[in-house]
Amino acid sequence: MRPVAPQNLKRRILKDSLRKNESRDAAFRRIIRSVPKGKVSTYGKVAATAGYPLYHRAVAHLLRSAPIHGLPWQRIVGAGGEIKLRGEAAAEQRLRLSIEGVKFRGKRVNMELYEHPLRSWETLE
Repeated sequence: MRPVAPQNLKRRILKDSLRKNESRDAAFRRIIRSVPKGKVSTYGKVAATAGYPLYHRAVAHLLRSAPIHGLPWQRIVGAGGEIKLRGEAAAEQRLRLSIEGVKFRGKRVNMELYEHPLRSWETLE
């Protein structure tokens, strides 16, 4: 087997992250549901905790395509606490988090106070 060049690996992961994968998506859903009200996590940490490091885009894709009422989507933010959505969706996410008691520093969630420490994917049953 030939070694994969870094740029090809990134392309392969991106392509793979957009493919439907029920077991991966179920792991992401379990992790997202474990984030309690008033806390947040990041796309990258959800992916890594579920056992899929570098699949943060797959988490974002799942949340975009999942029914809104099915997952606490508002609790997942970008690295550093930034809301990655745009327009009305960003305003709704900020409002939902504020209702849950999450405070912001400018445009970012104060991750020191509100980041939920995720458990390893191995411990989630």
